[in-house]
Amino acid sequence: MKEKDNIEKLIFDNIDKLNDNEPMEGHFARFEAKLNAQHKSNRKFRLNTVWKVAAAIVFIFLATNQAFIYFSPGNKGVFNNKTENITLATISPEYREVEYYYTSSINTGIEQWNKWMEEGLISDEEQNMMNEELTEFETLYKNLQEDLTANPNDQRVINAMLEYYQAKLSVINIIITKLEEVQQKRQEQETSAI
Repeated sequence: MKEKDNIEKLIFDNIDKLNDNEPMEGHFARFEAKLNAQHKSNRKFRLNTVWKVAAAIVFIFLATNQAFIYFSPGNKGVFNNKTENITLATISPEYREVEYYYTSSINTGIEQWNKWMEEGLISDEEQNMMNEELTEFETLYKNLQEDLTANPNDQRVINAMLEYYQAKLSVINIIITKLEEVQQKRQEQETSAI
């Protein structure tokens, strides 16, 4: 306790000298400026960090979204949620003409079939058989169209698409020809019965 008394006595004896030594003029302003600069640099650092984290989160979100879109089933594009299927017509003008010929010929055959169906010349069994054939062809067409979309310049896929059109037209022509023959025989039987 005696040491404490000595320190107090020393302070009380020299109090005038201690209070007399004020810091230089502008010291408090410089000190405050330094504190503000340090505080701003800390805040700037924090804002930069916040912006960097926000940018990283946005980038991760966009990358995840694009990966989800790219790897989703049935999607072949990188930036498109839904891609358009490519047909032969989109590959070249020559293939456009070939595709037009086959599709118009096939549609003519189907229109003839529908006309006979409306007239009641086709039985339910024949209609079911035709619907099954057309469903099989439609499934095959979708598969070929997906292959063509994935590989638009692959000659094997193009040839397979052309063979598809040829086969479909051939089947429809055979069915129409057979039905015409049946119709002729019915008409001959009806005229000979009279």
